[in-house]
Amino acid sequence: MGKYTLRKKLVAVRSYCSGKLGQKAVAKQYNVDVSSLRQWIAAYRAHGMEGLKEKKREFYSAEFKLEVLRRVEEERLSYRQAAALFDIRKFDIIGHWKRQYEEGGVELLSRGPGRRNRPMTTQSNYKQKLQAHDDDKRTREELLEEVNQLRMENAYLKKSEALAQENKQTMLRKERKSCLS
Repeated sequence: MGKYTLRKKLVAVRSYCSGKLGQKAVAKQYNVDVSSLRQWIAAYRAHGMEGLKEKKREFYSAEFKLEVLRRVEEERLSYRQAAALFDIRKFDIIGHWKRQYEEGGVELLSRGPGRRNRPMTTQSNYKQKLQAHDDDKRTREELLEEVNQLRMENAYLKKSEALAQENKQTMLRKERKSCLS
């Protein structure tokens, strides 16, 4: 059983949603951590009472992890916001997924927990491997193709950033309203 009961979480969240007290005051009143309360509020808004229930350990597919990472990037969500949106109990796992993806791509994300097929590489080893790749051996066409690909990705990210800012403002307005209903 978790540290807090479902009843205590629900009472604290509803107290905050009543609009009479802020997060810090509610957290103090119910003797809970502010960050935990913030997580409960987000989970409650996204999933109702189901979002507050204790979950068993889950194993997520590579496709699910990629979708979470995509939404975090496109909508500029914090790990806490993404965890609430996707009903992930431990928000810090998203940072772990991001590091895995940056180090080994989809292949590393696809591996289940505790399944390491290769020794862990340190950040410096990873950078050395990248630098070891000699661009002089690549053809001009390959380099131009890569430059064009990077330009397209850059343009896409700039457009998605503008949309994400717009969506974030809309979400913030709706967030407070949804809590009160």
